[in-house]
Amino acid sequence: MERIRKKKKKKKTATLNLSKNAITVLNKRYLKRDNDGKPVETVEDMFQRVAKTINGAEPASSKKKVDHETDYYNAMANLDFLPNSPTLMNAGRELGQLSACFVLPVGDSMESIFEAIKNTALIHKSGGGTGFSFSRIRPANDEVHSTSGVSSGPISFMRVFDAATETIKQGGTRRGANMGILRVDHPDIMDFIMAKRDLTVLTNFNISVGMTEAFMVAVENGEDYDIINPRDGQVVKQLNATKVFNRIVDMAWTSGEPGIVFLDRLNRDNPTPHIGEIESTNPCGEQPLLPYESCNLGSINLANMIEDGKILWDKLEQTTKLATRFLDNVIEANKYPLPEIDEMTRANRKIGLGVMGWADMLILLRIPYNSQDAVELGEKVMRFINEKSHDESIQLAKERGAFPNIEGSMYDKPGSSPIRNATCTTIAPTGTISIIANCSSGVEPLFAVSYVRQVLDNNKLIEVHPLFEKIAKDQGFYSVELMQEIAEKGTVQNITAIPEDIRKVFVTSHDITPKDHVLMQAAFQRHTDNAVSKTVNFCSDATRDDVADVYLQSYREGCKGVTIYRDGSRDMQVLSVAGKAEEEPHIDPNIPMETKKPSRKRERPRALTGSTYQMETGCGPLYITINEDENGLFELFTTMGKAGGCAASQCEAIGRLVSLSWRSGGQARQTVKQLIGITCHKPAGFGENRITSCADAVAKAVELHMLKDDEAKTQFTNSGGACPDCGGPIEHEGGCCVCHSCGFSECA
Repeated sequence: MERIRKKKKKKKTATLNLSKNAITVLNKRYLKRDNDGKPVETVEDMFQRVAKTINGAEPASSKKKVDHETDYYNAMANLDFLPNSPTLMNAGRELGQLSACFVLPVGDSMESIFEAIKNTALIHKSGGGTGFSFSRIRPANDEVHSTSGVSSGPISFMRVFDAATETIKQGGTRRGANMGILRVDHPDIMDFIMAKRDLTVLTNFNISVGMTEAFMVAVENGEDYDIINPRDGQVVKQLNATKVFNRIVDMAWTSGEPGIVFLDRLNRDNPTPHIGEIESTNPCGEQPLLPYESCNLGSINLANMIEDGKILWDKLEQTTKLATRFLDNVIEANKYPLPEIDEMTRANRKIGLGVMGWADMLILLRIPYNSQDAVELGEKVMRFINEKSHDESIQLAKERGAFPNIEGSMYDKPGSSPIRNATCTTIAPTGTISIIANCSSGVEPLFAVSYVRQVLDNNKLIEVHPLFEKIAKDQGFYSVELMQEIAEKGTVQNITAIPEDIRKVFVTSHDITPKDHVLMQAAFQRHTDNAVSKTVNFCSDATRDDVADVYLQSYREGCKGVTIYRDGSRDMQVLSVAGKAEEEPHIDPNIPMETKKPSRKRERPRALTGSTYQMETGCGPLYITINEDENGLFELFTTMGKAGGCAASQCEAIGRLVSLSWRSGGQARQTVKQLIGITCHKPAGFGENRITSCADAVAKAVELHMLKDDEAKTQFTNSGGACPDCGGPIEHEGGCCVCHSCGFSECA
C-alpha cells in the first residue's frame, strides 16, 4: 500500500493592518481594475499576486520555493518591506514591467536623438522613469557638416523630450518623469542652468548639472576651467568656476533647480567601468546607471525593526536577505520595454535595496534626528544592511551564478567572492510606498507633526503623526486645540505644553539646519552602493550663501549629489501649516490690481466693454468674455464650443461666481489664484499653451485680459503647490514632490 505523504504545513500568513490613507492610495493607484475602472482584487490579492510572480522566478531546484512565496507575502503584508511601485502594480499582470528607473543614451545625431525619444515613450508607457545625459549633443550654433547648417543645441531637444512625455503621461497609472543632466564643461552650460527659470517649461524634467572634480577644485580655488565641445573634444574657451557655481546657486535658491551630481564620484564607484561610463541617473538622482540599464528598487521599513525601544538586528538581517533575493528575482520576472534594456540589465543585475521609516525609528528610540547619535546610528544601520545584502548576493551567486559582466569589474580581484548583483543598495524616495507602510519617507526627517489638509468644500482636516498622537495621549497632553496650534505654528519646538524631551525628538525638516540634512545624507551614502535621494530643506529667508555652503559641504562630506528646496521659492505653493496657508502665491507682478473695493455689489450698467478669448480645452473650444465697467473687472461669461453637457453648465457656474466676486470687490489675483492649475481628466495642449481644465482656462484668460498680451505666461507649477489630484499640500522630500494625502508623486 502506497504511503500517504503528509502535506507540508504552510507558514501562517500575515494579517493586514493598513492605515486609511494606505487603503485610499492602494485602491486608487495599485489594485487591478476591470474595464469600468472598478477594483477586481483586494489588497491581500495584490500582495499574493506579487509574491507568487516573484517566487515564480526562483530556480526550479530551489527546495524552499513555497516557503519563499509565503515569506515574500508576509514581508509585504506586514509592511516590513515593499518593492517599488511598478512591481506592486504590474507583477503578475499583462504589462509586467517591474522596474522604476532607466537611463537611455542620447547621441549627437538626429537619428540617435529621435531613437531615444521613441524609446522614452515606450518606457513611460510601461510606467518607468528615464534619465538622460545631453552632454554628447554639440552646442547651439555649432557647425553641422551634413546640412551645412548649425546645431540647435541640447536644450532645444530637451523640449522635444518634454513634449513627448507630456503626451504619454496622460494615460496609465504612473506619470512619466525625466532627469536631464548636462556636464558643467559643456559650452551650453550657462543656458542649461537657466533653462527652468520659467517654471512653465520642461515641467516633466528634473535637471542637474554634472559636476567634475576639476570644476570643484576650480571653485574652491577661484580659478577658470576648460569648456569642451563634445563634437571634437576640443577646448573652446574657459569660464570662471566661481561665476558658474554662483549661477547654479542663484537658480537653485530661486526655484530649487538645477540640482548637482558629482559625475566623477559616480564613476569612481562604477562597478563595471569596462562596460561603460556613467553619464546620468534616474529622475530623483539616487540611481546612477549606464545607458540602457534599469534598476529594481525596494525599501525596508525601519520603523518595524524596533521593539521595546531596541533595534531587532536579527529581524533586520532576515528582512535584508529576503529583500535582496526578492529584488534579484524581479530581474528574472520582469518584462523589459526594450531588448537592449533586457540585455544590459541581466548582464549587470543591479538592484537597489534601501530604507524608509528612518525618522520613525529615531522617534521610537527617542533620538533627535539632528544629533550626532542619529548620524552615527544611521551609518551603523546602513553599514549593516549593505553588508548583509552583499552577503546574500554572494550566496545567490553560489546558487545561480555571478552577474555576467563580473569579469573585468571591481569584483574581479584575487580572493574576492563572486557576487550576483553589481550593486545592492540605493536610498530612493519612498513617497507612495511609505504612505502604504504608514511610515516616514526614505531617510528624510518628518515633514510635519500636525498639518492641515484642505478638502474641496473648504473644510480643514487636521492630520497628526500617529507616533506623536500616541505619545501625547499616553502622557496626557493630547487635545484637539493643541494639534491645531501645532498645525498653525508648523513646529512643536516652542510649545511649552509639550514636554521638552518630546519636542527634541519630534523635529521636522524645517526645525533642523541644512547642515544636519547633509550630515545625515552623507552618513547613509558612506555605506550605499549607488546614491542617496534626499532634499535639503531651507526656510524662506535662507540666503544664496546658505545654499552655496550646502553645495560645498555635500561635496566635502562625500555625497554623490544634492537637491535643495527653499520654502516658498516656487509659485503657487500651498504650505502645510495652517498659519501660512493663506499666503498669496506669486502671480505675474505686471498684472495691474484693481484699486477700488466697493463695500457692496455694483449694479450692472446698460453697456459694457470687454474682450472674448478662445481657449482650447479637453472638452473643446471655450469662449471666455470678460467685461469691465469704470471701476475695473465686472463680469465673465463662458460659451462652450460643444453645447450642453456638464462642462458647459460648470463653466456657466464658474462665470456666474467670478462675476459675483468681481462685482462685490473681488480681484483678478484672487480669481487666478483659486482657479489656475485645477486639473481634470481631459487636459489639452503642451508647454506654455497647456490647459489643464476649463477652470484653468478661465484663469489664464483673466491673466491674458489683465496683461493685454496674448503671449503672457501663466506662472504655475505643481512643484511645491497644491496636489493636482486631491488639492492637498505638496511636500519636497527625497528629491521629489509628494502628496501625503493621496499618494501623488511628481517623480512617478
